[in-house]
Amino acid sequence: MAQEVRGVIAPGKDEPVRIETIVVPDPGPGEAVVRIQACGVCHTDLHYKQGGITDEFPFLLGHEAAGIVEQVGPGVTDVTPGDFVILNWRAVCGRCRACLRGRPWYCFDTHNARQKMTLTDGTELAPALGIGAFAEKTLVAAGQCTKVDPAVSPQVAGLLGCGVMAGIGAAINTGGVTRGDTVAVIGCGGVGDAAIAGAQLAGAAKIIAVDIDDRKLDTARGLGATHTVNSRTTDPVEAIRELTGGFGADVVIEAVGRPETYTQAFYARDLAGTVVLVGVPTPDMKLELPLLDVFGRGGALKSSWYGDCLPSRDFPMLIDLHLQGRLDLDAFVTETIRLDEVEKAFERMHHGDVLRSVVVL
Repeated sequence: MAQEVRGVIAPGKDEPVRIETIVVPDPGPGEAVVRIQACGVCHTDLHYKQGGITDEFPFLLGHEAAGIVEQVGPGVTDVTPGDFVILNWRAVCGRCRACLRGRPWYCFDTHNARQKMTLTDGTELAPALGIGAFAEKTLVAAGQCTKVDPAVSPQVAGLLGCGVMAGIGAAINTGGVTRGDTVAVIGCGGVGDAAIAGAQLAGAAKIIAVDIDDRKLDTARGLGATHTVNSRTTDPVEAIRELTGGFGADVVIEAVGRPETYTQAFYARDLAGTVVLVGVPTPDMKLELPLLDVFGRGGALKSSWYGDCLPSRDFPMLIDLHLQGRLDLDAFVTETIRLDEVEKAFERMHHGDVLRSVVVL
């Protein structure tokens, strides 16, 4: 029998979010209903609210979440009711050309629940990133549920569902940061700080945090940055070169998503160094670089989708590292809030006042 729960929807472009009654159907084949325990407030949810992703309003917001599997549909074998899971938005298919080549983190046919959640009047909702977790319960594809150790707090576990995984993965999976590397991270929001934590976890010798906000640079130090650069007052390219013996960093991670900061990242890397773009640009942005510089500097220019993660591999590993005291996920949680405080959380996030607000249900 379908269930009625509370959830946060974005009714229209730039309109304030509001709490509505959401109808969650029983899970069909390959689907699961998850009781949400915590969900982070991510910039991507704000982009949905602003109409920057699609115009398929109304959206059921929220995607950076953890909770308990409550029901599963026919054919589901990987999770069972009672499992503690982190939700992911790239449920790999196992059949596409990327999966069959052993690169499932590039899966070209990721899937979501086939059924739609609705408002009580039957209006279909578009769940953010196929999840819709600013709700007491949500319907997802069972492949979007990744089991992890239930000893972890839901409010930190859920952060791996998006921003923290994107940053850590940009450093470790995409950037290939390893022992002794020099790393620069441009943009010290949640994703950038996670990249710093990932670089530290991988054994980087020097980690340079770059931002225009001293508050964010202070936070970056606490997460592993060895040096900081305020790019509002200092040329970041020159500063990074000075801190790396005049050469530039082995890996530069751009966590802003703007042509100006990407250009800085390009010139702040060492010869044959790597640039990783994890910041999300807008469709209208263009990049112009001298092709001779692209050729002459060598190395690699990469983009990182979801930290090139494989949830079934990476989520349990990172949770274990957290429980061992080797990865401080608690440092990313600035505040915990209620469902009815999401709109205010968006405002605080927009002004850079929080690293992560987390809705606790």
